[in-house]
Amino acid sequence: MSPALIFDLDGTLVDTAPDLLGALNAILIREARPPVNHADLRHLVGFGARTMMIEAFKMTGGAMDEARLPTLIDDYIAHYRKHIAAASRSFPGVETTLAALKADGARMGVLTNKPQELTELLLPALDLAKYFDTIHGAGRYSYNKPDARVFHHVVEELGGGPALMIGDSATDVATARAAGAKVILVSYGYTPEPAATLGGDAVIDDFAEIPAIARKLLS
Repeated sequence: MSPALIFDLDGTLVDTAPDLLGALNAILIREARPPVNHADLRHLVGFGARTMMIEAFKMTGGAMDEARLPTLIDDYIAHYRKHIAAASRSFPGVETTLAALKADGARMGVLTNKPQELTELLLPALDLAKYFDTIHGAGRYSYNKPDARVFHHVVEELGGGPALMIGDSATDVATARAAGAKVILVSYGYTPEPAATLGGDAVIDDFAEIPAIARKLLS
């Protein structure tokens, strides 16, 4: 049986920062705040809407009224939902590599802390859903990465056997370690720390390296 390849989404498969930060700037502008540059908050993309919203308000004139945070987040998500693939694109080499892996019979799944609803909108919009046999986002269960149970659920849905995590963050490393699996990290993701410092089993600069590295790690 071929190994199961479990992929993170934001920062690993798809550069979602333009649309996530676009939604954030839409809220800031509405609130009479200046927009932030992508470089200012790109490293926080993987930490969720709440963290990005709080940091963006701090950067643009002071902390927000905490009581307004839930409403602001709802508005942010609504804007993002409407523009989910306006500027987001798969990273270089992703689609050709996934197509080659699929043609070779690879078993592949997505495991992300992006909400399930948004994950299921984004992947088809970029024509990537066809490569994956299962897609797990936040909300399918009451627990998310780095809880090992979600990793095991993905592997079970792919038919069991050996599995490998591919991601860009400390959360992906922690998920793999909790599940007793190995992990490949991409160097171009959203982690605020260099990927090489996170303790992965391999770090790659080019997504096209994954097939060869996966074979080596699981041989």
